[in-house]
Amino acid sequence: MPLFPRLIQPVSSEQVAPTDVLALDAHKHYVVIGGVNAACELVLPPRRLDWAELEVWFRAHLLPTDKVVIEATTNTWTLYDQAARYAGAVMAHPPHIKLIGAALVKTDKRDVQVLAKLLALNLIPEVWVPPQPMRELRELVAHRERLTRARTQTTNRLHSMLQRHNLAAPQGDPFAAQHRAWWASLDLSATEKLHVRQDLDTRDHLTTQIAEVEQELARLSTVSPWAPHVPLLIQLPGIGLLTALVILAAVGDITRFAHAKNLVGYAGLGTYVHDSGKTHRHGGITKHGRADLRHAMVEAAWVAARTRPHWQAETCPERSRRVRAAVQAHARQPGQRRHRPQAAGRRLARLARPRGRLQCPSGQGRRQVLRLVWPPRPHRSRAVHPTPVRALAVDAPRPRRRLDPCALRR
Repeated sequence: MPLFPRLIQPVSSEQVAPTDVLALDAHKHYVVIGGVNAACELVLPPRRLDWAELEVWFRAHLLPTDKVVIEATTNTWTLYDQAARYAGAVMAHPPHIKLIGAALVKTDKRDVQVLAKLLALNLIPEVWVPPQPMRELRELVAHRERLTRARTQTTNRLHSMLQRHNLAAPQGDPFAAQHRAWWASLDLSATEKLHVRQDLDTRDHLTTQIAEVEQELARLSTVSPWAPHVPLLIQLPGIGLLTALVILAAVGDITRFAHAKNLVGYAGLGTYVHDSGKTHRHGGITKHGRADLRHAMVEAAWVAARTRPHWQAETCPERSRRVRAAVQAHARQPGQRRHRPQAAGRRLARLARPRGRLQCPSGQGRRQVLRLVWPPRPHRSRAVHPTPVRALAVDAPRPRRRLDPCALRR
């Protein structure tokens, strides 16, 4: 059997070229390639190609009617661009591929065959391929995130050194230029002085690089295709120029989301849901999606909660304290725990929530509110039963009656 039977007989212009499905499994030094036809019959046994000869192989063997599937991994956009020049390319979603083609025996040859057969059966969950300007913006945003993380690590090492020697940092910015003489005058060993000097130089260098990246991001915000969208995003509470560019780089083409819920799931901000039979459970956010988009939205929400009056009232600590106190007061009653405590806790939370705009009390008024919604817990002892204490207009539990074993026998 020839290596690629279709290539032995060239296809004339009047004939329709057969459609074959090829799969690529990319590694650091080589690529494994294999293919099947529309009936999932093996037409190209898996073989290994070096990266240097991959372009030549594409040019000699691929036809425009072929389909190539590539599993998304690190630096696969270059491989995708090479294959897309000669045939139709599809980028597969790795977590979904693992769920569909999981096997106890895993080799490169089997993975290539599974990918090719799944694409022939139209079972490949595709990944949206961003255009070149969006790839560059994503790389620039990720580069700034790496530089910021490195500067934070350097700053934490310097603060750790000060805490280790019980030293108080200068007022204001301790890493400013006017405080370098203070760092040099610290009574430290020669090794620690070397660490401090290099960490300060590293932090200065990273700060300069971050400023250059931010200047480039500011320039990109004024050119196409980002200029029409940036002014719309920065009008929202908590979103600045850098956050707007992070959101644009992560979301891409907004028209690919049919509903707002799809965008929420793409960011991993949707809640966990288990609804099967008589089991109905809801949890926290799934965190399955783009982490950069999720982090940007969370930070924007915190900024809005600190700076906007409306969101300050919604996130007031007094409100959360009242709700928690109401739920805990209900949870302290053993007699009510058997009768849907979650629903009762939600009703108590609604009762504890004030109507209208929330005004956080302070001083004596605040202490009175706390006494009303969170009464002191009575002292319990074995000899004396506690007196009933009212908590949120609900009586405290009564003492449990002891049963007489002789009465049970009668």
